[in-house]
Amino acid sequence: MERTTTLRSLATSGTDTTPQRLTALAAELGVPAADLLVVAGHPVPAELLPPERDARVMRRFAYRVSYCDHAQLGALEAFVRSLPRVASPEPFVQPAWPGRRPAETRLAAVLGALISNRGFGIRELPFMGLSLSTLHGMLWRWDPSPYRQQQLSAVAGPLGWTLPDLFAVADESYSEELRPMVHCRHLGRVFVAAVPLTTAQLIETAKEADRLSVREDHGAWQPVSQGFAEECPDFP
Repeated sequence: MERTTTLRSLATSGTDTTPQRLTALAAELGVPAADLLVVAGHPVPAELLPPERDARVMRRFAYRVSYCDHAQLGALEAFVRSLPRVASPEPFVQPAWPGRRPAETRLAAVLGALISNRGFGIRELPFMGLSLSTLHGMLWRWDPSPYRQQQLSAVAGPLGWTLPDLFAVADESYSEELRPMVHCRHLGRVFVAAVPLTTAQLIETAKEADRLSVREDHGAWQPVSQGFAEECPDFP
């Protein structure tokens, strides 16, 4: 309860909290510092952002990682964290806004920034059970609606957030009966770990994901329609 209360408070009045305090709090909560800065309405410093990377490689990387089950995701995250942190040939730049239109609501702005923190655009995200038009709408005006809980349940996992935490940021009530639509946070943990990687390292990681999952390449993009959410240890 205290955790979700803290996140709700930061989402509504976090600009009064210093970046130094937010960075320390992020470590306590196990949330990426860049994400907590976004939630609290602060800019993200360049050193916390991903380097500029090839969008096609990003898309293939996310696709291949999404085929890994929980044990494979754990091994892949360890693989990513074992890679050397090398200087990118490209400078760190503020990522382009992933939506078609600027955000007009707080939650839309937070969602777009969380996506950008991982170096993704809309088309680079893994299949989540939401249409592109729905995602673009969420990045423009993500107003309260009967569908918002479903939408939160779809995007939380690829972002590496737990459902209770993201629901708190959205100021939505959370029920333990809710489950991820497709992917759980263990997929997103790999994406978070991969934030510092270069394009070449993403290619290497995608190959490792294929080795772990024994994914067969059918020569065409095929969404993982079920994911492995039902096996998630977060939901006994």
